[in-house]
Amino acid sequence: MTEQVTYAYAVLRPVGGIGEVLARVEGVAGTRVRLVPGGHGDVPAAAVSSVPAQDFLEAPLHHHLEDLDWLERVARAHHTVIEALVARTTVLPLRLATVYLDDDRVVEMLKGETDAFAHALERLAGHLEWGVKIYVEPQPDAPPTSPSGTAGGLSPGRAYLRARRTERHSRDESYSIAQQAAERIEAIGGAMAAAHARHRVQQGELAVGVGENVVNDAYLLTHDAAAEFRTEVLDAVQDLPGVRIDITGPWAPYSFADLPGTQPRTSDPSS
Repeated sequence: MTEQVTYAYAVLRPVGGIGEVLARVEGVAGTRVRLVPGGHGDVPAAAVSSVPAQDFLEAPLHHHLEDLDWLERVARAHHTVIEALVARTTVLPLRLATVYLDDDRVVEMLKGETDAFAHALERLAGHLEWGVKIYVEPQPDAPPTSPSGTAGGLSPGRAYLRARRTERHSRDESYSIAQQAAERIEAIGGAMAAAHARHRVQQGELAVGVGENVVNDAYLLTHDAAAEFRTEVLDAVQDLPGVRIDITGPWAPYSFADLPGTQPRTSDPSS
């Protein structure tokens, strides 16, 4: 029989019917998802799966995390489980590939942080995460040169320098406008959101759409406030040219669930 370890998806409030939710969702590596209780009543529990140790112990896991195809499959399954849970109860999503040696270690983790988890779940109850990204749109190409190879009668060298100055000025102006947009959106979030998180901007393969991502934020909003927040954000930047706003969600509160006591422990099966 293949040795197994316990993959943990989220800490959650155990509510009626959660078992049926877990029975309908497929976990990482095609596994069955189940509930590990941290105690009795409404004490926080964890959603977990049993996964092959040969793939999820520390050494093989480190190797797998460099395989983008494997990582994408795991991330997709991880997200699917959490989204199924968040439709039914309040959850604290755990980091991707949070793995424990067995269920007993999960129970130990839950009991060690019961009060912290209960407080966090209470804080997040009725809230979901919304993402707000600001993009600086691409600058137009420099004006074409005259048939003689110059612009406006300037020498080629001077024409080049003028074009570069114009381009730099236009880019600086776009960043200034993006800063105005960010300040306006933060003010709206400060009045409407329960919390605000700032993430690293997305670049390279992570960047989606046209333009340069210059702000990548998350806001924690109640269900009732979400529609108004979206409307106010889009209205607030209508007069700002050269920037694009991308609002995504709702998501499980990934950006607001980082707590102590939830680090995986998989390095030594005998410990």
